[in-house]
Amino acid sequence: MAKKKAWGGRFGAGTDRFVEEFTASIGYDILLYRHDIAGSVAHVRMLGKQGILPKPEAERIAAALREIQGEIESGKLSFDLSQEDIHMAIEQRLIRKIGPVGGKLHTGRSRNDQVATDLRLYLRDEADEALALLSKIDGTLVARAEELFGIVLPGYTHVQRAQPILFSHYLLAYREMFARDADRFAEARRRINVSPLGAGALAGSTFPLDRAFTARELGMEGVCENSIDAVSDRDFAADFLYACAVTMMHLSRLSEELVYWSSSEFGFLSLPDALCTGSSIMPQKKNPDVAELIRGRTGRAYGNLVNLLTVMKGLPLSYNRDMQEDKEPLFDSARTVKRCIEGADLLLRGMAVNEGRMRAACDDGFLTATDLADYLARKGVPFRKSHETAGKIVRYCEDRGKRLKDLTLKELRTFSREIGEDVRDAISLSNSVRFRKTRGGTGPDPVRARLSALRKK
Repeated sequence: MAKKKAWGGRFGAGTDRFVEEFTASIGYDILLYRHDIAGSVAHVRMLGKQGILPKPEAERIAAALREIQGEIESGKLSFDLSQEDIHMAIEQRLIRKIGPVGGKLHTGRSRNDQVATDLRLYLRDEADEALALLSKIDGTLVARAEELFGIVLPGYTHVQRAQPILFSHYLLAYREMFARDADRFAEARRRINVSPLGAGALAGSTFPLDRAFTARELGMEGVCENSIDAVSDRDFAADFLYACAVTMMHLSRLSEELVYWSSSEFGFLSLPDALCTGSSIMPQKKNPDVAELIRGRTGRAYGNLVNLLTVMKGLPLSYNRDMQEDKEPLFDSARTVKRCIEGADLLLRGMAVNEGRMRAACDDGFLTATDLADYLARKGVPFRKSHETAGKIVRYCEDRGKRLKDLTLKELRTFSREIGEDVRDAISLSNSVRFRKTRGGTGPDPVRARLSALRKK
């Protein structure tokens, strides 16, 4: 026989087993138990403060709720589908524990504003954890940029060797990305941290609730000002999922390069054995599985964002049961982004850099051709002409299997009489990097200045 529902007074028949299974969320929203209890404790304390419940009853309910939290965390309390969700499960346990007085907890509250509050509290915690992990990987990138300062790497555009850059400058590019990710999570947290408690089902309450009190109790920065919007809003959840998706995109780009650069074809770096796996058939293999899985799991974060946006796009105001479908995408993205940041941080900490392979790639790829064009432009040659001349010199080298630094002055001067002995300094690899002194550039001076500023921050 189906158990009696808290809302069953209107119904003349029990709930079909299929409906219980189809509508239940207790299997996954149990993750919200701490947040549900925190919201309930704040709510019942407010009921006692306002005289809506006698203070002794409110204190008894609050104490019992804290005991229930201990029961859940110790594994003594189990749940079943008939309890629908974690909110009803906790309330039912409360009533069994302290009797009918437990049924007074829901005074002045609906599951609609309760669910919205729980979700906001959960996402606030998840945003804080993501911010802590982003701060950690930020520190790792800065530390490795300082440690590896001076190593020159071929920079790429269109996956073609382009210009030489400091490896430290490359690492700090990802540091900038993760700093923006932290800004996104912080901004999402700001919008998350507003209390919907007191909005009721959609219209507010006839009880003299003190919404500001419950908001303060929960550490929230104000209350939702429209009761309809308070229970139907999931913008804050979409903000969080967007922050997760962009962070995963950045992690995926980093992972892509770690996969390529640790391959035999590049050999720019090697990943620690402890973070790689082998092949069941090829004994020589060392597979960068952590980086590949970070790259692969990015699709989940994108899908979860689209999932929620699709759920919400056609919903009339205010609450609709469709919104139950917000939980699993949020739980999955929160878990995924945190694990992937941890994985990327381990890869960055453990990778070993092959400076010789990087420098050899810089020497072989005509990476100072732009410097040659700039050299001619400084001699008064219009840049478009100097660009053309440098291009002809590169083609000449390719036809003869030479590098720029292999050409004699006589060979160079056949392309332009403006070329003199000083061209050697202009097209040297070290000077190509050193002369890029503009703020934000790859030169040692601006990179050192940036590292100094980041350390002070």
